[in-house]
Amino acid sequence: MAMRTLHARPHAWKLREPFAIARGVRSEARVVIVELHEDGRVGRGEAGGVGYHGETPESMLAQIEQVRPALERGCDRHALLRLLPAGGARHALDAALWDLEARQSGVPAWTRAGIAHWRPVDSAVTIGIRDIAAYEVAARAHAAYPWLKVKVGRGSPVDAVAAVRRGAPRARLIVDANQSWSVEELRAYVPALQPFAVDLLEQPVAVADSDGLLGYDGAIPVCADEALSTCEDLPALAGRYQFVNIKLDKTGGLTAALELASAARAAGFRLMVGCMLGGSVSVAPGMVLAQLCEVCDLDGPWLQAEDWPGGIVYQQGRMSMPQPAVWG
Repeated sequence: MAMRTLHARPHAWKLREPFAIARGVRSEARVVIVELHEDGRVGRGEAGGVGYHGETPESMLAQIEQVRPALERGCDRHALLRLLPAGGARHALDAALWDLEARQSGVPAWTRAGIAHWRPVDSAVTIGIRDIAAYEVAARAHAAYPWLKVKVGRGSPVDAVAAVRRGAPRARLIVDANQSWSVEELRAYVPALQPFAVDLLEQPVAVADSDGLLGYDGAIPVCADEALSTCEDLPALAGRYQFVNIKLDKTGGLTAALELASAARAAGFRLMVGCMLGGSVSVAPGMVLAQLCEVCDLDGPWLQAEDWPGGIVYQQGRMSMPQPAVWG
């Protein structure tokens, strides 16, 4: 019987520029990287975790150590779902198991996931919170990209979006307030944002205020992000959100994310795939899920100053899969 060994370590990726959202500013992406070695093959996984759930690289590494014996005895992805809760640690291990399966079988991960036809993935790229004039400068630099995501807070979100629209007249726009608006502000901002052709509002209000969205009929659909982690959250989102943003760090990996996508579609939600900050190995499994989603926001590696050699390449927002040696 082949012996499997698990290696796990923290890592920090430098970002191109400080990344500012309503919750704070970051200058690096802190992740955990795992490797599963078995029979001369290596499966890789990476995760940044869910900071607003209290996850850190240290907490994720502690969880990984708890299941080391099971992983090294040959635990598979489905057994892993029973061993760890949803979160970054499970995402990293799940990704490594998908990668190891692909290397052992010679069948790409997306084929094993049941994706019949692979299509190119166009990702939104994110403009973090900045001065109004700087929003326009950033948008103009990326005006040819198909999707831009605009991070805003409570300050002057309409002015920020107007500046982005001046800089990028044709790009499709996602506006992400990261829970910073009240329900009353949302209802005031939506008519003001309509002239700027915003496609989607991502988690504009606090999760605790989701009931205030009951009966929302604004012209811009609203997407649940922080309000959704697993299938158990879906009933509370019905009638409040039109889209759900599925992130593998929240679901605890691609295996659970595929189940969540199926359940969300059955419940009438439209699908978006997103990511936390992290390198190509953390994002590549999300590209598999992206084949099932209308909206894709997988720009974590694009925001970094460095990444895995042979990682994802972004050509004006269009993503390539990483080289097979990296993942999948």
